[in-house]
Amino acid sequence: MIKKRFFLSMAIAMTAYGVYAQGDGSAGIVEATSMVTSYFDPATKLIYAIGAVIGLIGGVKVYSKFSSGDPDTGKTAASWFGACIFLIVAATILRSFFL
Repeated sequence: MIKKRFFLSMAIAMTAYGVYAQGDGSAGIVEATSMVTSYFDPATKLIYAIGAVIGLIGGVKVYSKFSSGDPDTGKTAASWFGACIFLIVAATILRSFFL
């Protein structure tokens, strides 16, 4: 009976020691934050590049529609231009919000 109590008290003490060894976790949070923020510059540049490619594709499509005399040219131009503006503004706002 005494051996059981001794081993039980030792197990509880070792568990408590292990919990204190974990710390408050702030080092892990700081490391995760620095890892996530290090991806913002390449991601922002990637979004700008995607916006440029979409703008070029949209320009070619609008020119093609305009050259063929399609009456739907204005709507197509507005949608492609809006998509490019959205990508640029979204990247800028996300970058300024998180950094």
